Amino acid sequence: MSIKISIIEDDVSAREILADWIRRAEGFHCVGEYDDAESALEALPREKPAVALVDINLPGMNGIECIRRLKPVLPQTQFVILTVYEDDNHIFRALTAGASGYLLKQTPRQMLLAALKEVNAGGSPMSSSIARKVVQSFCRQMAGPAGAPSLSPREQEVLELLARGFLYKEIADSLELSVQTVNTYIRRIYEKLHVRSRAQAIALYAHVPLAE
Repeated sequence: MSIKISIIEDDVSAREILADWIRRAEGFHCVGEYDDAESALEALPREKPAVALVDINLPGMNGIECIRRLKPVLPQTQFVILTVYEDDNHIFRALTAGASGYLLKQTPRQMLLAALKEVNAGGSPMSSSIARKVVQSFCRQMAGPAGAPSLSPREQEVLELLARGFLYKEIADSLELSVQTVNTYIRRIYEKLHVRSRAQAIALYAHVPLAE
């Protein structure tokens, strides 16, 4: 079954290239293209894409706010940022808004298509420089923010692998645990940190304020 993709990008040339890449790739179906967040907010709840590629710098409402508004309406849709911005502020604002991946616009076609498959399978694809920033920020704050519930050493290991983009089965293999046990650890982490997603857990434990 083809992976349904929506594109939110105001640059006409970039949007056409992305749509062409997706249409020509086996296993994908481009269901919508939008040049602003407002149009996407109206259309995506009807389209229900599996994955939405979102630029940050859009006219009017920016891409991060667009994701923040769409995620509660489309909890099964995976949002992937595709942008030129690689600073900490944009990265963590996007993750806490509900983005599951963060890619830079120079990402080659095959890597982009692989990232779309990865996020659809439950991963969190990130350009290498972005992943490095996330992991570094996480590691600097490994002791956790003041007053936050403490995580056990094993829970910290699981959270670190989550921050590095590992899938649940990859975490299980790395730590020599069953997938069911990993699920239990992740559920406990979410409960302790009062979050609902991988990105929120990583951001909160790295001293990043969660979006309202």
